[in-house]
Amino acid sequence: MSRGERAMVPKAEVRTYYDQPVLKEPVWTWEIPAYLFTGGLAAGSALLAAGADLTSNPSLARSMQCAALAATAVSGGLLVADLGVPHRAHHMLRVIKPTSPMSVGSWLLTSFGTATAVAMTSTLSGRFATVGRVARLAAAALAPALATYTGVLVADTAVPAWHEASETLPMLFAAGAAASAGGLGVVLVDAAAGAPARRLAVVGALGEVVAARAMRRRLGPLVGRPYGEGRTRRLRQLAEACTVTGAVAVLAGRRRRPVLVVGGLLECAGAALERFAVVQAGRDSARDPEATVSPQRARCNASAVG
Repeated sequence: MSRGERAMVPKAEVRTYYDQPVLKEPVWTWEIPAYLFTGGLAAGSALLAAGADLTSNPSLARSMQCAALAATAVSGGLLVADLGVPHRAHHMLRVIKPTSPMSVGSWLLTSFGTATAVAMTSTLSGRFATVGRVARLAAAALAPALATYTGVLVADTAVPAWHEASETLPMLFAAGAAASAGGLGVVLVDAAAGAPARRLAVVGALGEVVAARAMRRRLGPLVGRPYGEGRTRRLRQLAEACTVTGAVAVLAGRRRRPVLVVGGLLECAGAALERFAVVQAGRDSARDPEATVSPQRARCNASAVG
């Protein structure tokens, strides 16, 4: 068709049977976004603890070990609560499927929790220092995978707002893990010992804001529509406001303890709210037939042309 010609057939409107959604809306309750947050917090805390141990910062190392263990325990409880029946969590460990993010994640959380518990036991008892250090380093080695596998898990679905963000969700969750762990470190220790935590909090906050905006830009106006509407929009805006304000407070607070504590708590809140925004966006996206059909149609057309 030449440039001056006008299309005689109007652009097709995406319709479904009785305008019903193509996908079933995710039934995840609040436990899952909370689990996404606590898992990232545990991973970031373990990395910070290992770094503090290697740089002879015992106050920060001990505090972040405690945080990692507590966050891991809460993560396990949230996972069991979401599964509904406790023995289902045990059954997930009977086999390992490398192609299943859920199976890999279950083993990651279990292995990470075991290593963290051994390290904490060594620290509290003052015995088996070598075993404790090896366990601490093992937890730190598993931490990046623990922080990012949830992004892979969420994206491994047909929900458009999640599936189309498969390349950016792991980065967003990793940055949130760093921001929340750094923020918690600022809260738990004094200003002198908490210098590494402050740096991690600021870098993590910057990464989280950049990754969130990159994700929405990659999704585009159609698939990313939930982030600009309704509850998802409010959650997203509140998350970014908490993250940015917290980073500014942590950066400017220096040795003013009250300012640092407020900044650290805001960063933790921002990371948690970002997870809730992502889950809510998935619910909204699943209800939108056009967001489901259009990307698939575009891929089919590109494949046919190729």
